[in-house]
Amino acid sequence: MTFEDLLQEVEKEGIDFYENNCIGKLKGLYVDNTITLNSCLETEAEKKCVLAEELGHHFTSYGNMMDLSKIENRKQERRARAWAYDRLIGITGLINAYKHGCRNRYEIAEYLNVSEQFLEEAITYYNEKYGLYYKIDNYILYFNPLSIIEQFK
Repeated sequence: MTFEDLLQEVEKEGIDFYENNCIGKLKGLYVDNTITLNSCLETEAEKKCVLAEELGHHFTSYGNMMDLSKIENRKQERRARAWAYDRLIGITGLINAYKHGCRNRYEIAEYLNVSEQFLEEAITYYNEKYGLYYKIDNYILYFNPLSIIEQFK
């Protein structure tokens, strides 16, 4: 999935989209059916990751979540990030990266066109969600350390 694919989804959902630097230190913001990305984001991968998270807020969140000292706001933030992880990476994305020959986190992030930090956070999320490993078809994904094993029958 590319940044442009996400922009098409934003348009399809009827969400207004802007890029500017008026949101201070925030990388992105979703308010009242409007997504704003900080124009200081340097790479397309970082823009894509932030846009996916803000789109995740559109689908999973409600109300003002600026105060992260409230547990409900932190839960909503986590749901939006989980939506973005699944949308941009997912278990099948990790397997596809392995099939493509990616053997380390840098290569996987490059293949999926996500930032290394976003990939690292996604792997931590999957580790918390599934435990030490996840089995699917003839693959076993270990999350810490990240490794993928193909079982042959």
